[in-house]
Amino acid sequence: MYNQAVPDTSLVACPHCDLVQRLPELAPGASARCPRCDRELWRRREDSLDRTLALALAAAVLYVIANSVPMLGLRAVGHQAYTTVLGGAQQLWNDGRETVAVLVFFTAVLAPALQIGFMLAVVLGVRRARPPRWVGTLLRHHPIACTWSMIEVMMVGVLVALIKIADYATVIPGLALFVLGALVFLLAAMQASFDPREVWERVEWADARRPSAAGRMARVTS
Repeated sequence: MYNQAVPDTSLVACPHCDLVQRLPELAPGASARCPRCDRELWRRREDSLDRTLALALAAAVLYVIANSVPMLGLRAVGHQAYTTVLGGAQQLWNDGRETVAVLVFFTAVLAPALQIGFMLAVVLGVRRARPPRWVGTLLRHHPIACTWSMIEVMMVGVLVALIKIADYATVIPGLALFVLGALVFLLAAMQASFDPREVWERVEWADARRPSAAGRMARVTS
C-alpha cells in the first residue's frame, strides 16, 4: 500500500495523530474532528470553487496593479523619486545587497504570483469534465508558494523604514502601497474559502480500486 492511492476517498489519516478514520458527509459550514486528538480534519465550505475563483481573479488584478504603479515616493532637498516593488528589489541589487534583493523579489513578487497563478489554474482546470493530472500536481505545490508569499512581512518592513526616515524626508505613499495592503487580506480570504478536498474528489487517480474496509467515523461538529 505504500505510495498508492487509497480506493476509499472518505478514508483518511489524521495529520496530527495518524488515526485512520472515515470522513462523514458534511453540511456546508460543518467540520469533522478527529476523535482522538480533536483536531479539525475537514471543514466543508459552501460554494468553495466559485468563491475561490472570484477572489483569485480579484487578487490577480490587484497584483498587476501593485507591480505596475509606484509604491512609495520620497521628497528631500528639492528632489523627488518614486519606486515600485520590483524597482526596490532592483535598487537593492544595484547597491550590492544581492541576497536581500533576491529575497524581496522571491517573497514579494514571484511567490505571490505563483500562489495566485496556481490557484487560478487549479479552480479552472478542475471545472473540466475530466480534470487533467496537472491539477493535482499544482495543488501539491500550492502550499509551498503560500508559505513563501510574504507581502505582509514586506509591508511591515516598509512601514518601519518609513517611520525611521520620516524626520529626514517627506514620504509620499503610492497607490501600490494601498493595493498591497488590500491584496494581503484578499489572499487570506482566497485561502480561507478554498476547499482542497473538493478538488481531490474530482481528480481521477491512476490506480483506482474497489473500496476497502472502513475506518472509524470522525466526530461531526458545526
